Parts: sequence; C-alpha cells; structure tokens
Amino acid sequence: MSEPSPLRASGPALLCWAAGGAAMLVLDGTLDLANLALLLVLSSALASLWLPGWAATAASLAGVAVFNWAFVPPRYSMAVELDQHALLLAAMLAVNLIVSALVVGQRQLARLAREQGEREARLRRLADTLRDAPDPAGHAGGLQAALAEAAGVPVALRVLARPGARPEDDADVLRTGDADADQRAGLLLCLQEGRAFGPGSGRHEDQPDTYLPLRGSGATLGAAVLRGWGAQARNAARREHAQALCDLLGQALERQHAAAGERAAREHAQDQAVRNTLLAAISHDFRTPLATIMGAASSLAEQADRLDVAQRRRLATGIVEETERLSRLTDNTLQLARLGAPGVALRCDWESAEDIVGAVLNRVRRRDEGRRTRARLEPALPLLWCDALLVSQLLENLVDNALKYSPPEAPVEILVRRVGEHALLAVRDRGPGVPPAWRERVFEVFRRGDTDATEAARRGAGVGLAVCRAIAQAHGGELRLRPRAHGGCAFEFLLPLRAQPEAPP
Repeated sequence: MSEPSPLRASGPALLCWAAGGAAMLVLDGTLDLANLALLLVLSSALASLWLPGWAATAASLAGVAVFNWAFVPPRYSMAVELDQHALLLAAMLAVNLIVSALVVGQRQLARLAREQGEREARLRRLADTLRDAPDPAGHAGGLQAALAEAAGVPVALRVLARPGARPEDDADVLRTGDADADQRAGLLLCLQEGRAFGPGSGRHEDQPDTYLPLRGSGATLGAAVLRGWGAQARNAARREHAQALCDLLGQALERQHAAAGERAAREHAQDQAVRNTLLAAISHDFRTPLATIMGAASSLAEQADRLDVAQRRRLATGIVEETERLSRLTDNTLQLARLGAPGVALRCDWESAEDIVGAVLNRVRRRDEGRRTRARLEPALPLLWCDALLVSQLLENLVDNALKYSPPEAPVEILVRRVGEHALLAVRDRGPGVPPAWRERVFEVFRRGDTDATEAARRGAGVGLAVCRAIAQAHGGELRLRPRAHGGCAFEFLLPLRAQPEAPP
C-alpha cells in the first residue's frame, strides 16, 4: 500500500487548517497569543494525519509564518517586537515539526503493519487452499489471483502438471494468464534454471518484467511472470512476499509428486509381492496333483498288463480327479488376475437362476460321493443380469469349500431367494464354522483354513474365496460370511436385481 497522493490528502488537511484558522480569527482578542498558538499546533497535528512528511513540514512552516504575519505584533508584517514573541514562534515551530514527524512516523508504521497483515492473510489463505488439495496444479488460478493482488500487475504462470513432466514439453505444462513470446521464453528459462530474474533480483535487471520460480525443497515445478512490475520489484519485502506465494504452490506440487511416486512404488512392490506369492503358490499346489497324475499314468503305461480292472479304474479315476483339481485351480488363478485388472468387462446377459444352480449341481455331484449337496430355490425368481460363467464359478468354489471343511455326513445347501432389490445366492453348511477373527481374513488371497483343518482342506491354494469376492464386487454385489445359529456358516452373495426385460411378442 503506497502513500496517498498530495492531491487526495490535501482535502482533509486543508479543512483542518481552515477550521484552525477560523477558530483563531474568532477567538482573537478573547484568548492571548500563547493560547492561539496552541490552536495552530492542533491544526498542524491534525493535518499531519493525511499529509506526507514533506507536505506536513511545509504546512507547519507556512502556518507559523502566517501566524506571525496575522497575529504577532506588529501585525501584518514579519517583524517581531518582543523577544518572548520570537521565543513563542520558535517553540511553536519546533513543536509543529516534532508533532508532524511523530504523526507521519506512526502513520508509516501503521501502513507497514497493515501491509504485513495483508501479506500474512494472503499467505494463510493460499496455504489453507493448497494444504488438502488433491490436485495443487488445479489451484494455479488461486496463486495467479494472489500474486496479482499483491503486486497490482497482470500475472502469468507455467506449472508442471504431473510427476516427471518436462518443462519444454507443452503437453506436460499448465498455463494460466496471458504472456507474449518473450515472456513465455522467460518463463521457460526461469523454470529450467530455478532462479528469479528481473528488477531487484540481481540478474537481467534491465527486464521490465519480474520472473519468479515455483520452488520445492529440491526442484522447481513452475514459474510466474509479473508483467511490468519493474520498480516495485526492487522493494525487498514485496519481492520476498511474492516469492513466498510462489513457493507455497511449488511445495504443494512437490508433495503431490512425491506422494504419487510413493504410491506408484508401493503398488509396484505390492504387485511384485502378489506375483511372487502367486507363482510360489501355484508351483507348490500344482506339484502335488501333477505328481499324482504322473505316478498313475506311469503305472498304467509300465504295469498295465499286471494290473486288474479295478486297479486300472482307480488309477484312471485319480488322474481325472487331479486333472479337474488342476483345472479349477487354474481357472481361479486366471479369474483372480483378470478381475483385478482395471477396466474389466463382464459378459453379462439375462440368466435363469435355475439353470445356473443346475449346472453347478451337475459338476459338483461328480466329486461329491455322498451326494450331500442340495439346492432350494424360491419359486418365481426373476431373471438375473450377470455373467453366468463367473456366478457358476463363485457357487462352485463355495460348494467345494463347504465340502472340504464339513464333516463327511454334514449336508451342504445352495439357497436362492429374493431379498428386496437383490437376489440372495447362498451356500450353507454345518461345518465347524469360522472364528470371528477370521471372518474377513478368509477372503484374502492365499489365506487357507486353520491348522486344525483336514489334509484335504489344506491342499488348496487359498485363492477360491478371494476369487468369489472379486466376482461379487465385479457384479456390483457383496459377498459376506454369516455364522449359522446351530453351527456352520453361510456364504451369501447379494446380486442387485435390474428391471426385467419385456417378453417378446
């Protein structure tokens, strides 16, 4: 904030002097000369509230001269008859000058304090805006407005919009404000070098514009040009304030870029860990069925003539069972990888719940020697909008899981019914149940049953339930585990229902 111009300040000051002069003329003859002089001192002090220092000093000198000419005997001349009158004029002049200097000094201090408060408020507003901003580059307009307010000149910015962006690549740069060709070149130079230049910076002082970098702690992530700031940029406090505003956005961008890099590194490490774990699990869990298949096939190939029909049938059945197990393990692993990829598209169509459950029962009962698996479907179920292969795989995984962890005589039930705007597809068993601490952990990848489980239950890769939850989420549904009142648990898949298609004519 600059000093008010003499023209704007002269109005109130002239009123003060006019009021003081009028009071002295009215009271002339009523008050003595010393008391009239106090009115002059008061008028000088009040006028100093608006006048700059040089004008207040000149007004004080002129006021004392006019007072001598109009009121000090002999009147209407600059002569002074008595020494005490001369002392009065000298003291009055000294008091006027001291009071004017004090008032002007206090005004200057108040102006500096006001400017400092405005700068702090401006910094605080911008810092509050950038503190929790997910995309600081999107607030470049806020920095532009703050710089324009602080400098009083047009501002243009060049900001690196993403991590790893190159300053010279226009596709990686966000621009705000108007800049001509020379100013764009200056912005690029400032961004590349990370140093300010222009008036007051010690570099390229002859430039009419001031260029400031948007600095982080270890990199420059943008630049700003204050067009035509020129002489004002030589004020160190104003230049430092403008640089502090620029550094706020630079530091916010640096934090965002560092967070993005950390997130990418963490995701890469997680992907690598999952990949390594997946390979280890597959290699371990493929080894057992492959060894069984290899042993049975070798026996059939080398000793077929010494084996009876029952032995050959048992070896062939073992090959089929282990091959089916390998197939299910491969399907689960591939589905887990596919459903975890971004932008996965399902092959959805209108499907009948009866057809899906019937297909699952046909496949499961080939492995369920005790035929423990049953199905119960609510009548008049609506059609389901889903990927039939994935939903079948979900139910089959849940049934296999229930058969493995349930006692040999315990039944397993597939239940399908409507619950509000959802279709509930549940697999319920009467097994030992799942402890409360494990009711969410069982859906994690490579989580298997506890150490008390049977050997058949521990043979899985630990991806079946993770695949089931991934399938449920891909359909916009939910897979949850609910304990049953008399033992066992129920895995419930809630599938959202859609408006039914119209029947063809």
